[in-house]
Amino acid sequence: MIRVLLVDDQELVRAGLRRIMQTTDELDVIAECADGDEVVGAVREHRPDVVVMDIRMKRVDGVEATKRLRSDEASPPVLVLTTFDDDELLSAALRAGAAGFQLKDAPGEEIVRAIKTVAEGEAWLDPGVTGRVLATYRSAAPTQASTRALDQLTPREVEVLKLIGRGSSNNEIASELYISDVTVKSHVGHIFMKLGVRDRAAAIVFAFDSGLVTPSV
Repeated sequence: MIRVLLVDDQELVRAGLRRIMQTTDELDVIAECADGDEVVGAVREHRPDVVVMDIRMKRVDGVEATKRLRSDEASPPVLVLTTFDDDELLSAALRAGAAGFQLKDAPGEEIVRAIKTVAEGEAWLDPGVTGRVLATYRSAAPTQASTRALDQLTPREVEVLKLIGRGSSNNEIASELYISDVTVKSHVGHIFMKLGVRDRAAAIVFAFDSGLVTPSV
């Protein structure tokens, strides 16, 4: 059972998301917050496996709340949900340390899949807006990609990074490359260390920046 902290300043939206999560026995909403300023305290009290965070809230928005939470490396991953097709806010959420983003108007099963993916340590970027969000991300922050950095990777690590950029999970990478999950995890760890990225979302950005993966805009 994946323990979820649900953060949204609209009670009706929280109720709707809660109902979506109740369609599977794999998710359990253990606590809710009505604004971003409640998140750090709620995480300390309830110890969720994942935080599902609205991006627009009245007192503290999802970007700032994510930044505060992710200042502690032991904090759970954050999936940002938004009804707004707002590239700048979503790219800011990535820079703040969110593991991914999902538009709220997606089908319920897609939202559930996104939550489960992020809770399992993977990244999730809604394909409908990924290309534009990453373009905004790159324009607002210095690019991480460079030929020199890629040269540090072994050919197998490049293959793994390319699949990470395409959104593949560790299990999917293992199946694609005919290697074990343990080997994939080892490759991923080496990639993060060599490229100086802290998480899977940052590795995806690097894969796009380096030209390994081309987004569909």
